[in-house]
Amino acid sequence: MGRPAQISRPAVLAAALEVADEHGLDAVTMQAVAARLGVTAMALYRHVRSKDDLLDGLVEALLTEFPPPDPGLPWRERLALTATAVRASAGRHPAVFPLLLRRPAETDQARRVRDGVLAALREAGLDDERAARAERLISTAVLGYAASEAAGRFGHHAREVRDADFAILLDVIGACVDPGGSRSYRGETHDHERDET
Repeated sequence: MGRPAQISRPAVLAAALEVADEHGLDAVTMQAVAARLGVTAMALYRHVRSKDDLLDGLVEALLTEFPPPDPGLPWRERLALTATAVRASAGRHPAVFPLLLRRPAETDQARRVRDGVLAALREAGLDDERAARAERLISTAVLGYAASEAAGRFGHHAREVRDADFAILLDVIGACVDPGGSRSYRGETHDHERDET
């Protein structure tokens, strides 16, 4: 009898991503991933605790398939590079990417993207509370655009138009993050602003 196949958590997550890419997210089961790896479903439990853990692992796989930007780059460039990498990931994995809209980043590896964004926002001058809020809003905007594009919502527009739209989204994000920028981002409404509306 031959030796059992050697698997690892990265191999399990890669196999789960392949199943999702080929057959859709609903096809990702412990049995399907095990079959892809040529092992029994029980063998997976050394690397993922449950179906939920497997789905958290898919979030991890999506968010770790691109390298983090160089921390020595300016904060705006780091945010733009991260957003662009996330958009590219959506294009590669349209069937599974919507998972990022439904599940938070739970694993240490998956949280590295969020932590990188938070570090850039703090460097931009935001305190911890505002940085956390900005990260939530930026993530929602970027993930929403990327998921919509990957699902074909903007398919009737040329690639150049979609690229220009995404560039404007990045400009808006930068303007909102800049401490001297949008007053509405800071959540401040002064009496004279109320009078003008």
